[in-house]
Parts: sequence; C-alpha cells; structure tokens
Amino acid sequence: MGKATGFMEYKRVDLPVADPASRADSFGEFHGALSPAERQLQGARCMNCGVPFCQSDFGCPLHNLIPEWNDEVFHGNWQHALDRLLKTNDFPEFTGRVCPALCESACVCGLYGDAAISVRDNELAIIEYAYEHGLIAPKMPPVSSGKQVAVVGSGPAGLAAADQLNQRGHSVVVFERDDRPGGLLMYGIPNMKLDKAVVERRLARMEAEGVTFVTGVDAAEPATAARLLAEYDAVVLCCGARQARSVPMENAGAQGVYQALAYLTESTKAVLSGRESPCSARGLDVVVIGNGDTATDCVATAIRQGAASVTQLVRKPAPADTPARWPYHSRTGRPDYGQQEAIARFGGDPRMYETTVRSLVTDEAGALTAVQCLTAGKEHTLPAGMLLIAAGFSGAEESAAAAFGLALDGKGRLGDERFRTANEKVFAAGDMRRGATLVASAIAEGRACARAVDEYLEGYTNM
Repeated sequence: MGKATGFMEYKRVDLPVADPASRADSFGEFHGALSPAERQLQGARCMNCGVPFCQSDFGCPLHNLIPEWNDEVFHGNWQHALDRLLKTNDFPEFTGRVCPALCESACVCGLYGDAAISVRDNELAIIEYAYEHGLIAPKMPPVSSGKQVAVVGSGPAGLAAADQLNQRGHSVVVFERDDRPGGLLMYGIPNMKLDKAVVERRLARMEAEGVTFVTGVDAAEPATAARLLAEYDAVVLCCGARQARSVPMENAGAQGVYQALAYLTESTKAVLSGRESPCSARGLDVVVIGNGDTATDCVATAIRQGAASVTQLVRKPAPADTPARWPYHSRTGRPDYGQQEAIARFGGDPRMYETTVRSLVTDEAGALTAVQCLTAGKEHTLPAGMLLIAAGFSGAEESAAAAFGLALDGKGRLGDERFRTANEKVFAAGDMRRGATLVASAIAEGRACARAVDEYLEGYTNM
C-alpha cells in the first residue's frame, strides 16, 4: 500500500477502454416486496429483505436477499448463495461480525416460539466458506472507463464506494490520513470485535482487483485537496462523523480524560504493534460516559487492559424490563457483550442510570482521582483514574470540507440526498453525509454514492 511520499506517482493498470454502451448489463438490484397487508402486520414497516412477515422498524439498508441465499445454502449451492449475497453487500465479513442485527431482533418468527432468521450468522458463514474454499478470488473489471476517482477516507462507506466504482471500470485511489487503511473498521472497532486480519484480507483483495490505497495523506490540507480536484475526474469524501460531542463538566482538562474514539484507536494500535497502550486502563478505576456501541467497546477494552473497576454512567433512566417477546429490539436495557463481561469480571452490571458528571477531582499534578456525580438528584463521588467520554458525535470535522471549499450544514453534515455538494465533482457519503450510524448503513451509503458518481462521469448508470 502506497505511502505519502510521491503519492500521485503510482502505477496504474491499463485496461482496454470500452464504449459506455457496451458496458451495460442486465443486473437489476432486487428489493423484496410485501403486500400492503403484510406491511401493516403489527404496525411495523417492511425491512425489504424479501422474507414474508419479516418486519423491522428500522429497515435493512443493504436489502439483503435472505430467502435466496438461505435456500441456496440449504441445497449446498454455496457459490450461488455467495453471488446473491454480494449483489447487495460488498463486505458481509464485516456486517456478519459487527452489525447489531436489528432485523433478527425484530423478526416475527419470534412471535410464534421459533428462533429469528439468523441473518448475521448466515452472512458470516457464506463469506467465510467462500474464502476457505476459494470461491471469492479477485475479480478484475473487464474494461476501463478511462475516468479517475479519488476516494477520501477508507472506512466502510469509502471502501464500498471504491469497490463499486472499481468494478464499474473507473480507476480508483483511496486516500487515508492514518498509517493503515480501514478507517473505523481498522481503528474504531476493537480487535476482539473485528479481527484486523479480516479487514486486511479484504483490503488485499481490493488491491488485487486494481484499487490503490495511499496512507498518510490528509485531505484536510488545502494543497492536497487542490491536487485531488485537479488530477481526478471526481472526488468522494467519506471522512466520517468524528467530531466528538462534548460533556459539560468542571475541570474537564484533567489528565486521564479521553474521548472514546481516541482511546479505542490508541488501544488498537497498541494491540497491532504488540505494546501496551499509552492510555492503558491497567490497574485504574475506569468511568465510561455513554450508553451506545462505542461505550460498550470502551467497557470491554478497559476490562481487557486490566482495569481495577469499570463503571458506566447513563444519563437516561433504566428502560422498563419488557417481556422477552417481539420486537426484541425494544428491550434496550439488555446487557451487551461489554456489560456481560463486566458482570462476569466484577460481579455486577456496570451501568449506573440517571447519572451525570458534575466535576472532576484531581491531585496536585492534575491527574484524575475521582468523579463527582449526580444520580437521580443525589450527589456522590466515584473513584476514577480514567474517564472515557463516549457521548456520541456531533458531525464531521470541518477541516476536510473546508479544504475543498465546502461548508457543513447545521448538523455537521455534507452532501444532499443525491450525494452531491456545491462542487459538482465532489461527492459525500457515509457518516459524513448522514451522521454517525451503523456499518451496514455506511456500506449502503457508499454503494448509492458510487451510482451517483458513475452517472456523473458517464451520463447514465447501470450499477
């Protein structure tokens, strides 16, 4: 993978340039459809997965073709199952590991005493079988469009856009400011949740198919942005929504206070390099603010680093203990893997509801020693040597958009519903366009943005 030095001077693979009309294919993206009566079942909306009576209030952004590949696997047709799966999901090895599977928890099979359709496990089984048995060899695009596209950011949205545009025949280069490509997949999700060998395997395949990765390049630098605009026919910004939401508290600059993403990034880099993280939780009383997936990852990471204790502060009241019936996703109070590990390690659920932080207590050197909290109107103090803030994200960082002469909207987002920006050759997708969301949604964003870019470059699209 390329480095920053001379990052515009890379080797290109010259493919025969074909007339756009000769590149048309008959593939049409399938979206399962339900009857109006089925859509109204239990007042829920169709998740467009194609399974009758399978409902979700959230909807599957990848429109997975569940009946088709389930039936193919049942009959031993793994290649057909793989082909069907990859029609809607570029990276099932990622979603099969980290997607919260809202479709499963909302599956109405549970209404009748049966298990939900195991979508996530099925995805993972198919893609891993394919890798193990050589069914997923690199696939080179048959022709070249002669057009060049720069993708800024190598998270799930950027990778999906790059994969789709490359297969369409455009020459794609992915620029990443970090030392390794992968974005959120590489550094935002802990290794125990998504093994980085899985990410590197997919990156290697994309490279073999013609995608070029260049690391150590920050497109937020105006000179870099200007070069990308000058040298490429289109630029796709997939820089994520990395602007962390702040939490008001006294003495917030104390030593030992970290934003969650920075903490997880440094922890993963330490794991990959075989060293201890400079922000290790070893031997410390750790307090985590937040109740989302990132907060759960912080809890689990701190436990693995040898924290003396872990407490998770949740601003909202504890959810009602609803019965174990459909839709399961309504039981938001169920412990996730991080809380389950904390219960096993420390003997109790780490979550403390209706709790906010008032101020931080430090020693003479400015190091954190305790957190003063307010729980249901009562003040108390928690010992703390580390405070991790996982309060979500307020949008994209302004620097990347500004470098391209663009402005974020009031919610820290860039791009309209067609993935277009004020500059006709610059597109935006993923968390940067819609705000922080799931990996599955980011992949869907990248795929849809790729279609918009292809239409801009060719005047039409059959993707």
